[in-house]
Amino acid sequence: MRTGLPIPATRRVVVLFFTLLLAPAGLLGADPAPVRVLFLGNSFLFGSGSPVRFFRPGTVDDLNRAGVGGVPALFKAFTGDAGLAYDVSVETASGQGFDFHLEKKASLIGRPWDVVVMQSHSVLNQAKPGVPELLIQSARALGELFARHNPRVDVRMIATWPRADQVYPEKGAWHGKGLEGMARDVRTAYDRAAAATPQVRGVIPVGESWLRAIRAGFADGNPYDGVAFGQVSLWTHDHYHASTHGYYLEALMVFGHVTKRDPRSLGGDEAAAFELGMAKEQAEALQRIAAEELAAAGVRLEPFKTKAAPLIRRIE
Repeated sequence: MRTGLPIPATRRVVVLFFTLLLAPAGLLGADPAPVRVLFLGNSFLFGSGSPVRFFRPGTVDDLNRAGVGGVPALFKAFTGDAGLAYDVSVETASGQGFDFHLEKKASLIGRPWDVVVMQSHSVLNQAKPGVPELLIQSARALGELFARHNPRVDVRMIATWPRADQVYPEKGAWHGKGLEGMARDVRTAYDRAAAATPQVRGVIPVGESWLRAIRAGFADGNPYDGVAFGQVSLWTHDHYHASTHGYYLEALMVFGHVTKRDPRSLGGDEAAAFELGMAKEQAEALQRIAAEELAAAGVRLEPFKTKAAPLIRRIE
């Protein structure tokens, strides 16, 4: 072959074939590295009081080696259904707030995460219920810790659900203020923490999603007087932690907020809901509630075609 003359078509095909075969994968648009996400929190993340606690623990990296699956494993399942690559790690401690993780776990969680999803104690300050200053200070310090390892870290905070045991009994810190009052106080505290923490990209309105589920008639609003026929309780037996339905809704909210994918695209045949014993109609209702609350919060959701294999929910 003489220099300067065009290469015959057949030879061009051969040259292209070997070029693609031998070229480094990174130059050919290989799949991007998985998003590294850390879930940091307490029993509201690891799923106390529900089978969610033991859901697919092998799919996430529990930094404490306690075998946690929980909400992080549900999130992992949803991202897989959406065809997204996420490496999910979790660090939780029962009954603790941001200050504990900062003081006791800094060396464990101080890594270059892409995304951190975190929630503090459900009453803001266990020693002083309703007082937000400790949460605000600790959130800012955690943001600085994560930014030292990745200046572009994306931190999201979960504004947790109102606790029935803090609203209805007379000894409750929010007695007489209603579920709306506790949800509002919790959300306000997280909004203040977000404003003080430059790394925070948003507050996930889980508490508001619970109120939406109650207003829609899907969930019963007062477990102390029994659960109405045709409704579910978002709380488990202690009226404090979540039921399976409550954790599922929390995971849907995190999924939609972080990935911007529409939870409704998961569909009623979504495998995690089936594994946890939820009816198809319940899964669809919770997905719809999550999507509506996310949209109300200004999150623009993108529908997707699920990558999960078809699921036969029953044998007829």
